[in-house]
Amino acid sequence: MQIKLRKTIAILTLASVIMFGFSFALVPLYRVACKKIGLNTSVAIGNTPDAAVAYSTARDTRDVLVQFIAVTNHGLAWEFRPESKMVTTHPGEKTKVIFFAKNSTNQDMTVQAIPSMTPTQSISHFHKLECFCFNRQSLKAGEAKKMALVFQVDKDLPKDVHTITLAYTLFDVTPEVTKKELG
Repeated sequence: MQIKLRKTIAILTLASVIMFGFSFALVPLYRVACKKIGLNTSVAIGNTPDAAVAYSTARDTRDVLVQFIAVTNHGLAWEFRPESKMVTTHPGEKTKVIFFAKNSTNQDMTVQAIPSMTPTQSISHFHKLECFCFNRQSLKAGEAKKMALVFQVDKDLPKDVHTITLAYTLFDVTPEVTKKELG
């Protein structure tokens, strides 16, 4: 009986460690999977605020529709949405959009927004000057806040691209943050 109990405890402990480890791997696995299927090459890479300094503020007259999608990873009990589902901008023009996030749980949490964009040929022409996705967002239980995205589309955007869709998925990274604080 004692051996059976130890074996059960060992199996449950191993399963817990594997599940805990998998939760840390979700964000990197999401990036790899999306890149493999061509759905996402993370627009955050190379789009730091400093990277945008070299871009002209001169305006192009053509309209580019930018659509926004905000979703939470399965099981994350947060409200997350853009205040405007779409904006019309012009290449070379800086545009600001506000996103709303609310931690609807009864515990403090930290999340990370992971972007994806279509069409893929627009990725190298879309520059985030300021973005809530650059940093993790921590909200206390029940807390809400508005978060800014400031972007600029290059004048070199291919002429056949008239609509860009930017999607953000919010992932819970609270266990990772807690582990770093304790370790």
